[in-house]
Amino acid sequence: MSGERTYKALIVGDVVGKCGRDAFEKALPELQWQLDVDFTLVNGENTSNGRGLNRRDFDFYRDLGADAVTLGNHLYGNREISSLLDKEERLARPANLPPATPGSPYRIVPCGDLKIAVLNLLGRVYMNMPALDCPFRRAEELLHEIHAITSIILVDFHAEATSEKLALARFLDGRVTAVFGTHTHVQTSDARILPRGTAYLSDVGMTGAYDSILGVESEQVINRFLTGRTEPFKVAVGEAEFDALLLEFDAAGKALHAETIRKMVRMD
Repeated sequence: MSGERTYKALIVGDVVGKCGRDAFEKALPELQWQLDVDFTLVNGENTSNGRGLNRRDFDFYRDLGADAVTLGNHLYGNREISSLLDKEERLARPANLPPATPGSPYRIVPCGDLKIAVLNLLGRVYMNMPALDCPFRRAEELLHEIHAITSIILVDFHAEATSEKLALARFLDGRVTAVFGTHTHVQTSDARILPRGTAYLSDVGMTGAYDSILGVESEQVINRFLTGRTEPFKVAVGEAEFDALLLEFDAAGKALHAETIRKMVRMD
């Protein structure tokens, strides 16, 4: 029906360190208002010093109006994460980690009169994480449970290979609202609605320093390629990019529109 209400979700790409947090804080309120956003999801796995998520930074997201936070391969980058996963119902960890991992394999988050399921998965191609279950089979298992609760399902697929991301989206097309990639920190230009009504984007991008390599100091990354020596990366500073996916969907969980958002944020 043409008069049926629709809803908007703003999905924010991997937030990298203090620069990313500052950009998130400056840009989010205005974008939420301008775009009439109903639900905000952010990938927080690089939030705390560029690796992992601590209690303070999770509270930072919550206080700024993020409805859900997802994670990724740096899940254990901060020691506070285990207690957070056990206590915070708006924090989703990858569902295809081993069964003993703290937290829930998906989260059901209220959004007005709706319930939104947030499912976080890790890819296996090039990720060097041998204990992972198959994300395709794990998603298939969980959909039986989730569909009994809600038909609005947002899938954050934290993965390296574009082919794996698109394959999962095609596999889930018509059964979830959206599949969007995170992890590479490079926003792609392929936002679309798949044939059966699922929105797709290969990678949302990042929120972090623009003059950087994936949010960290460029010189460090160049030196690693030149010398092979590894040392902890330093988060870059300066003007930031705020990358996001804007998703519009109906109460039945069908995606209606998907577009990328990129906003430059001055750090004066």
